[in-house]
Amino acid sequence: MIGMNKRIAALITALLLLLGPVPTLADAPAEEPELPQELVVANPTAMKGDFFTMLWGNSTSDIDVRALLHGYDLILWDGQNGMFATDPSVVSGVFPTVNEEGDHTYMLVLYDDLYFSDGTPITAWDYAFSFLLALSPELAATDARPTRTEHIVGAAEYANGESKVLSGVRVLADDTLAITLDHEYLPFFYEMALLACRPYPISVIAPGVAVRDDGVGVYLANEDETIAAPVFTAELLRKTVLDPETGYRSHPSVVSGPYTLASWDGVTAEFDINPYFKGNKDGDRPSIPHLVYTLADNEDMVEKIESGEIGLLNKVTNADSITACMALAAQGDIMMSAYPRTGLTYISFACEKPAVASRAVRQAIAWCMDRNEALADYAGFFGLLVDGYYGIGQWMVGVVNGTTAAPVEPPEDESDAEAMAAYEADLLAYEELSLDNLTTYTLDTAAAAALLDGDGWALNADGLREKEIDGEKVVLDLVMVYPEGNEMAEIFEELLVPNLAEVGIRLTLEPMPMVELLQQYYKREDRSMDMVYLGSNFETTFDPSVSFLVDEEGRPNWSYTNNTDEELWQRAVDMRRTEPGNILEYCQKWVAFQERFNESLPMLPIYSNIYFDFYPAILRDYAVSENCTWSEAIVPAYFAYDVAEESE
Repeated sequence: MIGMNKRIAALITALLLLLGPVPTLADAPAEEPELPQELVVANPTAMKGDFFTMLWGNSTSDIDVRALLHGYDLILWDGQNGMFATDPSVVSGVFPTVNEEGDHTYMLVLYDDLYFSDGTPITAWDYAFSFLLALSPELAATDARPTRTEHIVGAAEYANGESKVLSGVRVLADDTLAITLDHEYLPFFYEMALLACRPYPISVIAPGVAVRDDGVGVYLANEDETIAAPVFTAELLRKTVLDPETGYRSHPSVVSGPYTLASWDGVTAEFDINPYFKGNKDGDRPSIPHLVYTLADNEDMVEKIESGEIGLLNKVTNADSITACMALAAQGDIMMSAYPRTGLTYISFACEKPAVASRAVRQAIAWCMDRNEALADYAGFFGLLVDGYYGIGQWMVGVVNGTTAAPVEPPEDESDAEAMAAYEADLLAYEELSLDNLTTYTLDTAAAAALLDGDGWALNADGLREKEIDGEKVVLDLVMVYPEGNEMAEIFEELLVPNLAEVGIRLTLEPMPMVELLQQYYKREDRSMDMVYLGSNFETTFDPSVSFLVDEEGRPNWSYTNNTDEELWQRAVDMRRTEPGNILEYCQKWVAFQERFNESLPMLPIYSNIYFDFYPAILRDYAVSENCTWSEAIVPAYFAYDVAEESE
């Protein structure tokens, strides 16, 4: 069997051959038409409307919208150097110190030319408000998922209501913020990422509230101190944040990013340029006046990109659609970009349900799916099976599989035997990194039946497996929900349902609107299903430990799967507790985490893939492969009819 590193290399090489030379643009017409004033962007994944933070969910399309609306994060991912760093357009200086206990304090000095979209200056007080809001018990009292608090000194006491002061965040001046990381949470591999924070407008989210700092930390107080009762309450946030028509969650009115939200109707969002946006880390400001972001349909997306009804087709994954759009690109009128996905498609199990609480049942289901054929039918040549919790675009995958050169430099003096021995030992350690120990679940109904037999699931008179659990008869009569209209349903009907029936498991597929599906997946509503078909992309900070909730007795629970695997949790924690810069150790721990995930199987991974974007030739400098999202890549992009030289 070909190793994954060779498969990824072959896939990338083939794509380069398919892309070939960049088409030469035709000579500019004698009389150029006016440049477009708007760009229609379409994506196959529906938006949910979580345009504020990820505290209510993290749909990939909503992530893209948030990148348009909210800017000036203190920290950014430096892809060129492979590390987190302060944003040079936001932070003019950073001064780290370490106290006797080992707490790390970062004093950040901000530029004084940052403004919200209404012209209000952005200061250190706005960042302090963002920390206080995200960690507040008042926000947790709404349906927001609380932010993890362990890494900031005093955050746990503030979040649980023991203290009104967040001692680990200080405002030293209007332009100076200090953040202290708790030594008990350190080391943390992505340490600088723990400082990440975007400014949010207190005047919109919490009118009548002010941030104070009396020398021991920041806190929220009534702006009018003659008012006795606290203004900052859960009731206030339900009105200012959660109101479906005007709330900041879905209709953020005052923002800090390159664009402002002009409208949102539940399907389509429209955006206008934020005139107060100073520029990104490279000084780029948007030039396309109006953006329209909407849902793409595999049934007609090719016709719409060809006719110009869609100007940018983002994150296309369906093989037939990709092939058809490639044919358009070959004619020179349409350009395309291909980039590996930093996420995967999977089936998530609701492990609180007795039937799928059993690891043997989950593994049996995995052995009943023809994943190879499912991949071929949907993503075709443009995807790869994955056997763990990763996407082929993540940097760790390249290091582990050898498609990225080991980050080890040879000694300057190659005659130094000791230095050369250390260098060769490091190279060998990188070469030994491998995902070969992961089980590749292929179609094997005999293996599935053996697992069910061994776990005590017997066939009943209806031909279904059943078992007594805690005095209750449990039957393997399961329900899997999937996003309404998703084409994978037909593939599941053909490549999973009959195979499960063969071993005594009935699976019913139920379509569900995406918003409702995510509400159940995030456990904001009672869950009616045993399994969910979904896809996710990862944050650059890969830390699955934050997805676990730990009860008072120290028992971990992977929140959305309800999987209670102590060893999986410990491996996730061990992975994050790696010294920054120790890439080898982090990758070794990453492999260990993947191996346990592959065995425990709280989710059944299916595939990761190459994303394709298609757009007209007049859209220039759209470098999506160098950015995290289309919404970041669109900032330096522009429309132009001038002649471009042919290039390879």
